[in-house]
Amino acid sequence: MFSLNDIEKIISVMTEVILKNEVYFCELDSAAGDGDFGMSLAKGFRELKNEWNNLDRSDIGAFVKSCGFVIAEHCGGASGPIWGGAFKAAGKYAAEKSTLSLAEFAEMMQSAADGIMKRGGAKPGDKTLLDALVPAIDALKVAAAAGDDKQTALKAGASAAVKGAEATKNMIASRGRASYVGERSLTYPDAGAAALGIIFTSIAETAI
Repeated sequence: MFSLNDIEKIISVMTEVILKNEVYFCELDSAAGDGDFGMSLAKGFRELKNEWNNLDRSDIGAFVKSCGFVIAEHCGGASGPIWGGAFKAAGKYAAEKSTLSLAEFAEMMQSAADGIMKRGGAKPGDKTLLDALVPAIDALKVAAAAGDDKQTALKAGASAAVKGAEATKNMIASRGRASYVGERSLTYPDAGAAALGIIFTSIAETAI
């Protein structure tokens, strides 16, 4: 089971990874994007860290949703609506829940992915963060069905996210700024997908 405290730890680790890798994530983005992805993302999560003690902790959904509002408002560029929207959708799924089973955690993540797809119109294979997120969610669902513990499940999810991010090197971007450079986006991973691989790995190693 995931408690509110577990979810707090996960988002806290996520925040620290994003702030630590701000420059690196910009470098990843500079290959085929604007080169500001890390900075845009860090703006929102830096504010989230500042607001940490003021967030709604009445239940898991309320906490995740309140994170989403801060991220949506303060992340720059497309990151605000995409990442903020993902958190809001996840929070909506977890509304009034004080704990989540592994299967429910996977479904909360699925809600986040669905929120991203609805917001941006992207789908797996478009060379976006979904190419890391969706495989990670699928791995979590498999782990839940197999009765694995959450540590094993998170490691499986992280591995799938990293593999998914690596696979974006062989894709031509059809969404976002990278789509403007067409085939020149080949050989470079999508910055958002690569970031999620790094984030998931750190969560699996340190959060739970």
